[in-house]
Amino acid sequence: MSYKAIYAYAWDLAEIGVASAAARFRGLGLDTVTIAGSYHAGKFLRPHGRTGKVYFPEDGTVYFRPTERIYGAIKPIVSRIARERDVLRELCESGTIGVNVWLVLLHNTKLGEAHPESCVTNAFGDRYVYNLCPAAPAARAYALGLCQDVAGNYPVRGLSLETPGFLPYAHGFHHEFALIKWNRWLENQLGLCFCEHCVQGAAEVGIDAAPLSRRVRDDVESYLSAEIDLPDDMAEAFWVADTRTDGELGAYLRWRCDLVTALIRDIRATVRADATVAVIPSVARPTGGAWYEGSDLRALAEAAGTIEACFYEASPARVAADAWDVRRRLRGTGTLRGILRPAYPDLGSRDAVIAAVAALRRTGIEEIAFYNYGHLREASLDWIGAAMAQ
Repeated sequence: MSYKAIYAYAWDLAEIGVASAAARFRGLGLDTVTIAGSYHAGKFLRPHGRTGKVYFPEDGTVYFRPTERIYGAIKPIVSRIARERDVLRELCESGTIGVNVWLVLLHNTKLGEAHPESCVTNAFGDRYVYNLCPAAPAARAYALGLCQDVAGNYPVRGLSLETPGFLPYAHGFHHEFALIKWNRWLENQLGLCFCEHCVQGAAEVGIDAAPLSRRVRDDVESYLSAEIDLPDDMAEAFWVADTRTDGELGAYLRWRCDLVTALIRDIRATVRADATVAVIPSVARPTGGAWYEGSDLRALAEAAGTIEACFYEASPARVAADAWDVRRRLRGTGTLRGILRPAYPDLGSRDAVIAAVAALRRTGIEEIAFYNYGHLREASLDWIGAAMAQ
């Protein structure tokens, strides 16, 4: 199936009307809507919003009507929009455009607050309620349930799965604040999870995470007590050195990748065979940094079949470089899709969007999506049309 898509939210489609939205997208040369099926909180500026310009999504809710018996201890929270109107069903039944569903899996503050025992937990025992831990059985069951539910009860072409693993420390919560200069070494140390599920899972493959947790705690404590700030290049070098010279840390990071890959493999086995499963592997830029979140790109491509990489870069040249690197890492495994943002702060002109699409195609990437209808000005939508016409 062709995949020339635009990402969209249920509230934007409900406002413009499913038929009108599909016609507009088809007029741009697109054949698919990738609609958010589960999502988190936000504060979004909507350039062409008709009923208001600023929108606050409900935190941690789903935008379809779930089948509750599919889920375990952690169950989805249904959004107000989905209670009033099943936009996903309307879109599927319109028959005018392909439907792909974008599921945010483990980034869910609402559910994390309700189930702290299933959250990522740092070396100090602090629970990160915005990130359900992929090692927690209840969190894994929830992710599996979402995928099975949508693909089993809606005639969608496929799923695009975001946040299947460990989010970085500096991501995903309201008013993040510190009076300390941030650096990659500190963020990555604080982002490591040592919850009981991770410690137990690591032990099952011969990794003793307890001394590693103590070492991380002692190192961070020492840094926070010191009168120093790490320059960016030094922090990067320190972190790279830790991953290479600390055998337990290296093994632990490898285990995290295996854990997330296993979850995606289980999802692929659960979802009906004729539906595609694509993994959006990372919030990192460039995409190669996905390994920290537990995303081994080649292993995920083998498990799911498709990697849908966010090439959110500020120039066509940077898009081309990232695409080359991801393609290199896949070594021919699976299908590679690309997502572009045809607007500030990435591709800020018609020519840049056309050049970025051309660059992806030269890399062999024909399946392309654009992010996100509700955030884009009309001019950006026209740039998409111009690029697809090429």
